[in-house]
Amino acid sequence: MNKKELVESMAGAADISKAAAEKALNGMLMAVTEALTNGDKVTLVGFGTFSTVKRSARKAKNPRTGEMIEIPAKTIAKFKPGSKLADAVK
Repeated sequence: MNKKELVESMAGAADISKAAAEKALNGMLMAVTEALTNGDKVTLVGFGTFSTVKRSARKAKNPRTGEMIEIPAKTIAKFKPGSKLADAVK
């Protein structure tokens, strides 16, 4: 499912226009992005939790050349599904 299909599904489920559904989806995505940027967690009970995790710097081998390279530390986004979502997917 892509963004367009998600917007159509949201519009049908909520009985609103596609424009309103897209505006709501964009607002939700901006809110989650802003919270994760600030280091906060976003928990949607039953659906899941969005959070950030710090990855430390590490060494790895370049598969093309075989030389060792340094991969810098970074912060990544993480999603852990909630119980209702996990049960629905089974």
